[in-house]
Amino acid sequence: MTAASKTPASAILEVRDLVKTYGGMRAVDGVSFAIQEGICFGLLGPNGAGKTTTIEMIEEIIPETSGEIRYRGKSRAPDFNRHIGIQFQQTTLLDFLTVKETLKIFQAFYGIRADIDRLVRLCQLEEILGQYNDRISGGQKQRMLLALALVNDPEIVFLDEPSTGLDPQARRNLWDIVLDIKSSGKTVVLTTHYMEEAQHLCDEVAIMDRGRVIAQGAPDSLVKQHCRGTTVALPRRSLGCHPDRLGRRWRAVGENIAVETDDINAYLRTLMSLQVDLNDVVIHSPNLEDVFLKLTGRKLRD
Repeated sequence: MTAASKTPASAILEVRDLVKTYGGMRAVDGVSFAIQEGICFGLLGPNGAGKTTTIEMIEEIIPETSGEIRYRGKSRAPDFNRHIGIQFQQTTLLDFLTVKETLKIFQAFYGIRADIDRLVRLCQLEEILGQYNDRISGGQKQRMLLALALVNDPEIVFLDEPSTGLDPQARRNLWDIVLDIKSSGKTVVLTTHYMEEAQHLCDEVAIMDRGRVIAQGAPDSLVKQHCRGTTVALPRRSLGCHPDRLGRRWRAVGENIAVETDDINAYLRTLMSLQVDLNDVVIHSPNLEDVFLKLTGRKLRD
């Protein structure tokens, strides 16, 4: 989407040619996207891609160098921040306050206030309301921070790496809460390094790299666009034949042979006809993580 393009009627937020420079470096280099109302929108990218800087400009934490950010088709008004809620990745809370006291204090900051009892039920805080902030677990703290992001009943909720450091059970529990928030009509903007999380929660994602958006769309559409076929991996010891008989699209991966196929059912019949032992076969269908790695590379970045 270019700066001259028209805002979609259902877009609640639009970013047009957004730029942020630090000295001679462009941390964000002409980013444009529109977020439809009522969806979960994911902004993904490796470390240093510019996604956090982009989000912080939208949230008005830092000023943009150039470009435009529009809310409901208009430039952001001075009271824009009362329409948004933010869950930061790290937030320091007062240890000597209980969870309930903290919720009430944060609620008092706003003129428009969500019902505390409803937030407690939504974020599953009933059992820890009387506990001090320094006595709750990591998963409980994340649910509490999510409730704090909702105390002003925002239309847009920004979640910055909400499940970092959580165990699988706590992470899945948090996902369910995020889906409940979206189903209530709110728009969720999510940054995450967990591609499984993005694929599970997001209706649309934008992948950033080196300050630019390099791909955008629904997760399943991006998978179909950028990744072909299914990968079948099997140990060399399971083969009773030369790998060439497995097809042209094979490659050695350590002690395994990996083969790409566009028809998994037909290929499994081929393996059976070759009397290949299927007990140790691993089938991998492409997902959002494959798209991410293909577009941004596999090299580790600091």
